[in-house]
Amino acid sequence: MNFLAIGTEIAIALLMLIVLAADLLLPKDVSHRRIGVISMVGLAVILVYTFGQYHIGASPTFFGGLFFVDNYALFFKQLFIIGMLFTILFSLEYTEKLLRYRGEFYVLLLSALLGMCVMASANDFITTFVGLELMTVSFYILVGARMTSEDSSEAAVKYLIVGAASTAVMLYGMSLVYGAAGSLVFSEVCRNIHLFYAAGLAGVIMVIIGFFFKLSVIPFHMWAPDVYQGAPTPVTALLAMGSKAAGIAVFMRILYTAFPILGNFWLPLLAGFAALCMIGGNIMAIRQTDIKRMLAYSSIAQAGYMMVGMAAADLAGMKAVLFYAMLYVFANLGAFAVLTVIDTERGGTSRRDITGLAQAAPLLAAVMTISLLSMAGIPPTAGFAGKLYLFTAVVERGYLWLAFVGFVMSMISVYYYLMVAKAMYRDLTPEEAEYAAPVYVPLTVRAAVLVSVFATLGLGICPEWLASLTNAAVQTFMR
Repeated sequence: MNFLAIGTEIAIALLMLIVLAADLLLPKDVSHRRIGVISMVGLAVILVYTFGQYHIGASPTFFGGLFFVDNYALFFKQLFIIGMLFTILFSLEYTEKLLRYRGEFYVLLLSALLGMCVMASANDFITTFVGLELMTVSFYILVGARMTSEDSSEAAVKYLIVGAASTAVMLYGMSLVYGAAGSLVFSEVCRNIHLFYAAGLAGVIMVIIGFFFKLSVIPFHMWAPDVYQGAPTPVTALLAMGSKAAGIAVFMRILYTAFPILGNFWLPLLAGFAALCMIGGNIMAIRQTDIKRMLAYSSIAQAGYMMVGMAAADLAGMKAVLFYAMLYVFANLGAFAVLTVIDTERGGTSRRDITGLAQAAPLLAAVMTISLLSMAGIPPTAGFAGKLYLFTAVVERGYLWLAFVGFVMSMISVYYYLMVAKAMYRDLTPEEAEYAAPVYVPLTVRAAVLVSVFATLGLGICPEWLASLTNAAVQTFMR
């Protein structure tokens, strides 16, 4: 029992207890903003602590090797913590104005973060399932946290129903894999050739389908647009960043550690679904007028881009996926920070609600534009470097057609991203003069969007630091 191996998870659990105690002990007339600040300070300390856990030798384990703390897991944990930290930073005003149960909101955010971290280190299917359910159940509640909104309640019910169904499929697949392999540990599953038999192969397919639901891969994406649109905007940001990244982290570990002998089966499958996501996600995003719904379809396309790197199934492909996942977090932070302010001040997130934003809040308009251009892969943003790594890795593995599809779809995505920019920067008609009124931008939001812009542009111009970090992460994974 090496408890240092689960130091990050213990720290997050303790922070949850501190936040819960603060919510109970602070006077009711005191602003809950203090609880958000406590959460941010705690997450900042935990983030600094994780950098001291990087190592070169053998990776520490916990509970007989079922919990694996390699650099790969640490990289994703840092990604989750960064995403959570800045989401809380830009959502303080939103939480104070629009949510009823504010203290519980922060506790549930930390609960979801704990589940993500467990998923990143899971080395068997049971630990994976525990982390996945801890994260997902927390999100079920968070999606419905805006009690006065019918859309939020409807989104929570839809997410619960579809999420429960996909969990059932995945769990049944895990049971079939156990029946075929005699173990739930990834490395031991890999050694058992019974996966080639009918029951084992069916279990593998069901596990993959379960993850496709969690990653909103077409045609298992039906929950994402409604849930993204109806959920509170900060929760939508975490669904797009943290939930998807956690799914990618454990999905890659399962494919490369538990099912590598079936690579000839799932590699073409991944390539086909990656192309389907890139094409379908981008085309469906064109018709959307609500920006959160547009970003939901965009996130489906982004999952396709990351699956391009997974289809390479080598060191370069893994590095590209990790690099892209981190820069996608910073791009989303900027976009959703802006949407959170618009939702708070103007009561919606449609294109009409961001009309004239360049006059009302020039900083927010600039940040939104840069974030969207990064998602489209336009230089000199980090999105360009990320997609270049992904497409280069997959071309070297012989999937030239997949890189071509990704390139064409990236160019198509520029159209609907620029439609948002057009709404922000176009001249206002006399009937729209009200949209020129200044929008209040809290200091915390200014800090979050500035970090997002500097990271998005900095990683695009000088990607070497993040590239070296991803290299350290995948080197320990491939041992």
